[in-house]
Amino acid sequence: MRTASRTAQLLVVLALSTTTAAATVAGCGFEEVGGSSPQSQARAREVAEAWDGSAAAVAWRKGYYPMGESVQAPDGAFRTKDDKLAYLSQNFVLRGELPAASDKPDKKGQVKWESGGSLTLPVIGARTAYEKMAPGSGDGPRLTVTGARLGRMTLATSRGPATVPAWLFTLKGYDTPLKRVAVSPSKLPGPPIEPARETPTDFQMPLARLAEVAADGRSVTVLANHGSCDEGPAVEVLETDDSVVLSASVVGTKDGTCTDIQLAKKVTVKLDRAIGDRLLLDSFTGRPVPYGQPSGPSPSWS
Repeated sequence: MRTASRTAQLLVVLALSTTTAAATVAGCGFEEVGGSSPQSQARAREVAEAWDGSAAAVAWRKGYYPMGESVQAPDGAFRTKDDKLAYLSQNFVLRGELPAASDKPDKKGQVKWESGGSLTLPVIGARTAYEKMAPGSGDGPRLTVTGARLGRMTLATSRGPATVPAWLFTLKGYDTPLKRVAVSPSKLPGPPIEPARETPTDFQMPLARLAEVAADGRSVTVLANHGSCDEGPAVEVLETDDSVVLSASVVGTKDGTCTDIQLAKKVTVKLDRAIGDRLLLDSFTGRPVPYGQPSGPSPSWS
């Protein structure tokens, strides 16, 4: 086991209570262990052993679970700051017709993996894809959609890169389309192990989400939470032939009363070998680490 490197950039501050100014949490004075305790290591091994060879793992490797953005911007995007803001806030306006024939519920499309294998899944209609991509309808800058056609896009998944059916939306002012995946992720299998019981955060805590898998598969970047009176998060890794288990914790906790505010930082975890089709698991939850960004148009499959 080894502690992963941490970035110093603060990504997002999330209030855990609507009354954070008055809310406090006690117990910021636990012994600093940073997730390196024997109990933490034992929990990671339990999770790995529960998943390795399990029916859940078999189901996972047969399914389609995206690990990259389900929406991809046009080439060279964006022309202006307003266009970028509209994209990030999912603020679009439709000024054209969307295909109706492909909204039939029996239409199918294939997910094809570069490593081999494919999976046939229902294709969601252009209107449904647009509504998932563009829930924003408020004030401020907007991107204008003028039409769409069915095509394909390449996407990172839990089984490596794949080409998937995608709706290619035409944007006013852009020569190349905005792409949105046209198939939904497979249903998550039930985990073969229960979540860990509540523990001090400097022993173990759940990860926020997966942010990125390196192109060579030799590292993963996750968002890890921490509090307002500690030095930040740490993430340890346990690798097996079938899985990569991440254990998150906080380090440098201080005595005293802490405001009930949660922070998140990017943590890059280096691996001994490429992750390949190994499961990326959260030691605390006992489940695959969900993909997603704190802002932007790509929801987590979890």
